[in-house]
Amino acid sequence: MPFTIQRVQYFYTTVRDQPGEAYKLLNLLSSMGVDQLAFSAIPVGPNSTQLAVFPEDPAKLASEAKLAGMVLDGPHHALLIQGDDELGSLAGIHQKLYEADINVYASSGVTDGRGSYGYLIYVKEDDFERAATTLGV
Repeated sequence: MPFTIQRVQYFYTTVRDQPGEAYKLLNLLSSMGVDQLAFSAIPVGPNSTQLAVFPEDPAKLASEAKLAGMVLDGPHHALLIQGDDELGSLAGIHQKLYEADINVYASSGVTDGRGSYGYLIYVKEDDFERAATTLGV
């Protein structure tokens, strides 16, 4: 079951939940030349959405955001797993974390429909180094 695991950083901003907010942020980041590894939008409360960006180059995002006057919270840490879409591939990763008594408090994944997947794992910041070590990164 071939896969890679990498440490990634993410930044987020909370916006009013209305049409176009993700587009505005993603378009701005594109115009800044900031490549993304991942992106997520999560509702927080009845009228707000948290937009999380996982830049390929976190330093570039931080620099460009500062120049543009953007307010981003971060960096925060997550683990990005990418690999072949095989039955049980995520179970083995979760088993290692479970056996190390590390709680996954959020995760998100998708297959590409061609046999590969991407999966983000969030653990508490206090557990991040131990989780990364447990998974060999």
